[in-house]
Amino acid sequence: MKLKDLPTKYDFNAVEEGKYEFWVKNGFFTAGDLSKKPFAIVIPPPNITGKLHLGHVLDTTLQDIVARRKRMQGYDVLYLPGMDHASIATQTRVEAMLREEGISRYDLGREKFLEKVWEWKEYYSEVIRKQWATIGLSLDYTRERFTLDAGLSKAVSDVFIRMYNEGLIYRGERIINWDVQSKTALSNIEVIYEDIEGAFYSILYPFADGDGGLVVATTRPETMFGDVALMVHPEDERYQKYIGRKVYIPYTDRAIPVIADAYVDREFGTGVVKVTPAHDPNDFEVGLRHSLERPLCMHEDGTMNHLAGKYEGLERFECRKRLVQDLERDGYLRNVEKVIHAVGHSERTGVIVEPRLSLQWFVSMEKLARDLLEMPRGEGKVHFIPERFEKIFTNWLNNIQDWCISRQLWWGHRIPAYYRGEEVYVGHGSPGPDWVQDEDTLDTWFSSALWPFSTLGWPEKTPDLERYFPTDCLVTGSDLVFFWVARMAFQSKYLLGVRPFKEVVIHGMIRDEEGRKFSKSLGNATDMMEIRDKYGIDSLRYFLTTAGAMGQDVRFSEEKVEAAWNYINKLWNISRYIGLKFSETAYRGEEIDVKLLNAADKWILKKLNETLALADEFYDKYEFGEAAKGIYKFAWDEFASWYLEMTKVVFSEGSAEEKTNACAVLRHVLVAILKLLHPFMPFFTEEIYMMIAEESITKSPWPEINPEFDFPDAKRIETVYDIITAVRNIRAEKDVSFKKEIIIELQIRDPEIREFIVNNLRFLQRFTNYREIMISDAEIETEQKSVTVLSEAVLAVPLQELVDLEEELAKLLEREQKMLSEIERCERLLNNPGFLSKAPAEKIELETNKLEDYRRQLEEIRKLLAGLRG
Repeated sequence: MKLKDLPTKYDFNAVEEGKYEFWVKNGFFTAGDLSKKPFAIVIPPPNITGKLHLGHVLDTTLQDIVARRKRMQGYDVLYLPGMDHASIATQTRVEAMLREEGISRYDLGREKFLEKVWEWKEYYSEVIRKQWATIGLSLDYTRERFTLDAGLSKAVSDVFIRMYNEGLIYRGERIINWDVQSKTALSNIEVIYEDIEGAFYSILYPFADGDGGLVVATTRPETMFGDVALMVHPEDERYQKYIGRKVYIPYTDRAIPVIADAYVDREFGTGVVKVTPAHDPNDFEVGLRHSLERPLCMHEDGTMNHLAGKYEGLERFECRKRLVQDLERDGYLRNVEKVIHAVGHSERTGVIVEPRLSLQWFVSMEKLARDLLEMPRGEGKVHFIPERFEKIFTNWLNNIQDWCISRQLWWGHRIPAYYRGEEVYVGHGSPGPDWVQDEDTLDTWFSSALWPFSTLGWPEKTPDLERYFPTDCLVTGSDLVFFWVARMAFQSKYLLGVRPFKEVVIHGMIRDEEGRKFSKSLGNATDMMEIRDKYGIDSLRYFLTTAGAMGQDVRFSEEKVEAAWNYINKLWNISRYIGLKFSETAYRGEEIDVKLLNAADKWILKKLNETLALADEFYDKYEFGEAAKGIYKFAWDEFASWYLEMTKVVFSEGSAEEKTNACAVLRHVLVAILKLLHPFMPFFTEEIYMMIAEESITKSPWPEINPEFDFPDAKRIETVYDIITAVRNIRAEKDVSFKKEIIIELQIRDPEIREFIVNNLRFLQRFTNYREIMISDAEIETEQKSVTVLSEAVLAVPLQELVDLEEELAKLLEREQKMLSEIERCERLLNNPGFLSKAPAEKIELETNKLEDYRRQLEEIRKLLAGLRG
């Protein structure tokens, strides 16, 4: 099909069909051209838990914009794809699927269960690849990786063994975040804190040796069965006499001591604190100082154990409910104070996290964080865009805690640790038949932290690792700065001595139009494929990546996706118009002849140079919304609204040479627009470009500024445009048809501009339809004329040519009277003390603004009346 044969409406289904397969089949996205400078960017691997969502479209399209532009700029671009095994999330999904069949993972056993998960992985990997194709991502599939593939699994084991041998990984009992649903430990940043309503329960612990007792305030009364002491401040005179005495835990026969520790805040609560070392991180530290026992009062699933006595077997919150009822009935509950407090929830399952003492594997973070913070600035340090994220990143590293990396899951990298009695061996494979491997797997983020270099072959010294690492750019969401970015940074520094990427570009999250997160519970979840099926993927890509500044959240708006479709449809019809002109002119691809350029040609070519400079500036700073805004202004406001209109004069009145040259300019500008927009809308731009150049736009060079088109006087034609606009406004204001000829008077003081206007009257005539035009430097007589002052001219159109003066005068007098009435009403209202004292501030502000507007309108009407009466 040729440009002239384009249908009048942009059909994204027809445009998108077959293109991605063509690109991949021809190896357009395969890296490895050693004659070019390398540029590498890795995809943040999506979890194999299900389909991609709008957040993935935003994230990957931003990456694809970078990759496509760099490829056109002549770089050997590696855009590396891959997926994450996502241990907790994937295992949770597969277990839920099995539950629907009445099966648990324990029914299957570890090996059979993992076979089921691998089946899940294969299915959803293919789903994700199809979605990548739909989005149009220019990925190098010859290098696709998976965090559980053989190469990456070996890298993970190597790192664990090395860090263990160097004392950076250790096994110990600590209070960890426990997910009672998944029955696994969580790292601190896998816990999301949410404000919920709770209560401080003030509970009496009776003395074991007499009357009375001590009152303790707690938000978690169910953990009292794990208490080993009550604690007061050693200098608190209220309680000094009780230090060393014992109290009973209600509903048990266990007596626990009252101890003293300066940790206690005397001003908080009652000044007495319960000590539960197995269920609270601060109490754990107290327990170490005082050599206290550390009994657990709950099972791994969050139900109460034997220490809870009659409450054994109850789910923790059901236990709380019944316990509080009993405490109140029996006189132990002295007070209940409602509070709103931040409570940790599992990032994966959403359940409230239980602090729990557990034997786990940890990464010692102090040295790793310090080494990363001490990296030199400039070339050696990761550069964050926007810069504010560097401060957030640094603060997190300065306050980092040891990282719990063991998970009580079957799906994941099994920890390469083996036990024989009290002996521990860490290495590749069991050292003998009587050794048993650790049942736990590693935190997903342990393998993800190696992603930028393990995917390139590390720990082997591969050609890809040497050529593409450190990578040039990472584009990811603000929610992954701690989960992923920080961990990649310190592991890269530790293992390779360098930063993993030169720049980290952080984007915000996708929210609904009200600024809320997308969620099934809110009923606002939006399927990317539904939007694609209505408007096409280019429209969705364009909206998502231009809707806000980098680092800020994007509010999804289907209306704005539709506006993006309208923009593409406009460009489609521009292309169709140009194709028709090519056909009418029998244009054969001739180059621009500078000697034949008219004023409009010079203007659009100069504007194109300015747009290229602006777009490059913003593209380089990852300010894609600003780049798109500049391209839009050029393509719609300047190229379509003005230049295309001017070419109609040439195509109707010009010589054959002029028409051919106009086609050459149209081709040059359209090709540049297509290339500038290709990173945003790859399918549409490929469709049109292939019709013009008969080759893929993905292989074409990025447009560059042409110094030959830097015409110093190009701006002069804007005076012509100003005159045309002024005349159009006068016709609209006076309701005068374009068919009615008018007289135009122009006062232009600059002789060069005056001469320029005279030499370009054909453009003015075509778009103003004047019967007569008078141009001079003399003052214009303004009586009974519509006068407009422009930057380089004063324009006057005699009113008798346009309207019935008596009728116009009557209309203006009527409008004047209406304005006077409205002004009087507003003034009366705003001078009324009763109104001012009772009306809402917004109503007063509204009436004040109305008064100002009416006064302004009255002034304009009286100016027009003066002109008519003159």
